[in-house]
Amino acid sequence: MEAVVFDLDGVLVDSEKLWDDVRRSVVAEHGGTWEEEATRALQGMSTPEWADYLVTRLGTKLTPEQVAETVVERMTDNYSGRPPLLPDAEETVRAVAERHPVAIASSSPPVLINTFLDATNLSGLVPVAISSEQVRAGKPAPDVYLAAAARLGISPENCAAVEDSTNGLRAALAAGMTVIGVPNPHFPPDPSVLAKAAAVLDGVGELPSALAALEG
Repeated sequence: MEAVVFDLDGVLVDSEKLWDDVRRSVVAEHGGTWEEEATRALQGMSTPEWADYLVTRLGTKLTPEQVAETVVERMTDNYSGRPPLLPDAEETVRAVAERHPVAIASSSPPVLINTFLDATNLSGLVPVAISSEQVRAGKPAPDVYLAAAARLGISPENCAAVEDSTNGLRAALAAGMTVIGVPNPHFPPDPSVLAKAAAVLDGVGELPSALAALEG
């Protein structure tokens, strides 16, 4: 294991339910109709992908650009300069960074990734932070994980990925990484996909011990 790549939402930041609530409200306010399968379908999509989904699939009466702007603005407001960190998130990144290069590969837009890094003073320990907006396709495509490994200069096969959602797990598996699952309690991943993870944790704080066990 030469590097560790973290997802952000649901792994380090308790934001999956917040994303869902904000998107639901925007759809409802602008003439769309929410479909229950949308919640999991949207997890991992890049901003252009989920904005288009809210318009073309759910019938939101805005352009995709307007949807994206509205949702991201509300998410930024909800963060209020300090994202809702999950327990042990900051400490875990610091502990892992003492032994491995670390990166973030997230579906959040860069502004929210940077808010997290700035609020935790982790920018200096996380040399690579990539949004799926910056690659061809969002999760479950492997693009954002492959890009993170390439920027680290490390083969994906020598990276561990830490993920919580079905689409995130699929993306990391498709990239060829060793996958560590931290299931989201609000939106549990597909058990058949989670079963492919090398380890499954109750919380991200267990990660340093899990990495040590995997490395033998």
